[in-house]
Amino acid sequence: MNIKDRYIAKTLFIYSLTVLLVWLSIYSFFNFMEEINSIGTANYTSFQAMKYIALKMPDVVYNHSASVILLGCILGMGHLATTNQLIMLRVSGISILKMTIFTIKTALIFVFFTIIIGELIVPFSTNYAENERSKALGLSTKTYEEGFWIKDGQKFINVKQNLDGKLFLNVNVFELNSSNSIKTVITAENAEFSNNILQMNNVEIYDIDNTKKIDNISINNTNTLKNPVSFDSDFLEDLKKPPEDLTTWKIIKQIKYLSDNKLRSDFFEIELYERVIKPFTLTAMIIIGMLFIFETNRSTSLGRKIFFGVAIALSFEMLSRIGSAVSIGFDISPIIVSTLPSLIVLLVSSAILVKKSIQ
Repeated sequence: MNIKDRYIAKTLFIYSLTVLLVWLSIYSFFNFMEEINSIGTANYTSFQAMKYIALKMPDVVYNHSASVILLGCILGMGHLATTNQLIMLRVSGISILKMTIFTIKTALIFVFFTIIIGELIVPFSTNYAENERSKALGLSTKTYEEGFWIKDGQKFINVKQNLDGKLFLNVNVFELNSSNSIKTVITAENAEFSNNILQMNNVEIYDIDNTKKIDNISINNTNTLKNPVSFDSDFLEDLKKPPEDLTTWKIIKQIKYLSDNKLRSDFFEIELYERVIKPFTLTAMIIIGMLFIFETNRSTSLGRKIFFGVAIALSFEMLSRIGSAVSIGFDISPIIVSTLPSLIVLLVSSAILVKKSIQ
């Protein structure tokens, strides 16, 4: 990397960092305003509120990284253009295409670090923040829910009440045969869940023989029955979270389980494909912004060009998210909706950039 490249990278880094600090400041201010109503409840103090907000910042950085990096790179290049440094760089032999490619490379380095933050830091910091806030407010961290239904192979498991994900009350297991008829019904007063084993207590087993014209039902009782399942307590906890709050590995795990059990996994697939295509989407957004910066029309100020470039790029990201939601309603392949728009815009904007560069 020569001196000019280092200077451009330094400029982009400074502006991206500035945008990030402003973004986090705005987030902190509005979130602290929300937490003011809770300050004074139990042991929840101003310090606890600021601690909670600080621990949630990595999540903000990860979720808004594309917008922050886009604004930082476009504003950084806009600064070089405003101070006529961009013209000097072009005169020195650096083409529009080369500067854009270098900007994209710098942006992708930022993306790499935000991915590390999102995959390794965010899950722990967010959980810790929520738990500490609940403790300070005197709220129980245990979850008491009405229960759930879950399909596991040929079994349908119904839990009437879920206590903290490890103790279930009023559990029913319906097991199907190869013709999808119920062959066994197991009921239990409670069940302890650990290491993929559902240990059911005070059990009644109803075996149904439907090979004859009249079903024959036999009943057996037992104190305990160990019922193996293919999911764990973490999986059940993750099912309650939106896909964007899960790590990529957990999303893949959810998709595999749902697909194996012939259940819909559209929400998780869309989130996974959007994460995979994220570098390409950001690249397309940066190229769109750069096209406005390098626009030669003198009748429009550079500030207005930058504004329109950023607005169009962010609008493209918003439309991509809307398209993902529409795909679920119209049963369109998630991979097509998540990847095709970004790839089309990337190819078109790249072609325009190359044409402008050789003019």
